[in-house]
Amino acid sequence: MRDIVFTRRSGWIPNVIREDGELRFTLGAGADANHEPRTFTFSIGEAHLAVIRADLARHLLLWSAVLPLCDAAGTRGPLDENAAVALLDPILLSEAADVDSFFQRIPWDRGRLIAHGADIDLLERGQVCAAMRAATETSNGKRAQKHHADRRRAERGVVLGPLDAAILTYTGQYLHGATMPRRMPDAVAPALLPEVMRVIATAEQACAGTRIARDPRRGKRATDKRDWDRMAATVDAAVRGAHPELVDDAVRTVSFLMCSEAADRSRNTPMEDDERAAGDRAARKRALSFTDDKGVEKKWLPDSPRTATAEFWEFVGDRSAGDNEVFTIEDEALGEGIQLHFYADSIARVTTVREGVGGSDPEYRVEYSLVDGIGGYRDLVSTFVRGGCAALEQHGSWMSDPAELERARRQRDTQ
Repeated sequence: MRDIVFTRRSGWIPNVIREDGELRFTLGAGADANHEPRTFTFSIGEAHLAVIRADLARHLLLWSAVLPLCDAAGTRGPLDENAAVALLDPILLSEAADVDSFFQRIPWDRGRLIAHGADIDLLERGQVCAAMRAATETSNGKRAQKHHADRRRAERGVVLGPLDAAILTYTGQYLHGATMPRRMPDAVAPALLPEVMRVIATAEQACAGTRIARDPRRGKRATDKRDWDRMAATVDAAVRGAHPELVDDAVRTVSFLMCSEAADRSRNTPMEDDERAAGDRAARKRALSFTDDKGVEKKWLPDSPRTATAEFWEFVGDRSAGDNEVFTIEDEALGEGIQLHFYADSIARVTTVREGVGGSDPEYRVEYSLVDGIGGYRDLVSTFVRGGCAALEQHGSWMSDPAELERARRQRDTQ
């Protein structure tokens, strides 16, 4: 038989129940292996219940001290009830000075107290009872998150100025640096917003006209890491030059914002159509065959509504994976093709020297070249589609010996 003896208006603050005639402190904390919330209980006395009823501050202090024991229980372990019971008298029945001293010797959840209005400066000085004089039943989780974020920065030696903090607030990255940045002008104090917008304008001017291209080798929505890094470096340099007072965290969040927005624009536009942009779509009169390393094939025909390059890169985006990194474009009628080796940043061009006659195998000439990232692949694919293997002669240094290619690759990787 379980009855609730005492509860506060806020349902999250621990309750006191009576179970089989025994008073027990009960709280939800953590989660089990199935991500369901866990509930922990331990015995208390009538004197402890009286303090819990009358004194919100002591109630919250007990909660903050029990939470580390719940964390130690993990997803399936039992609460150390003896350790929990040992917290009761020192926290609920002792003088304030003794409580302060006790909290110097035990682990406790600082964020829980801050969320419920604790004075942060007094907490830092170890005066936990005085810090809880302004405690409230309602919780402000963002206050605790902000304090935690500031402590993490302080551990790295980072001290934010008002403009730094406003910029991080504008991008939504003040609390969580891994959060995707976005524009939140309403979150910034009106007095600081014009300064924030001047910094953003500096970044926008620095990367105007630049873009982050798609990288189908890594999936349909992936973008080019090199383009990202180049844009980030450009924005960083411009912002640091124009606003040298900003800390690194503020500068990085601005470049992150510019790059993520550019990447989103690229993801939400059709696959680039280099062949159409070059204005020579009509040059491709013959069909092409695309294949991957799994044997999947796709045909492109001259009357297709989309160009060959666009169709090929969409095929790559759909099919590319860690175990599928070799793609081929073949012009069967002309007897030539190219094979892209994404795992090695290299390409092979294959031309038919002699057709097979009377059951004999055809003879091919195979030449290799290193490729400089997705941009290099795009140039080579577009060139082959327009002009075949002959047009590739001026693109790269072609080698007929695979061993020579491997030496060149090792030399490149050591540079």
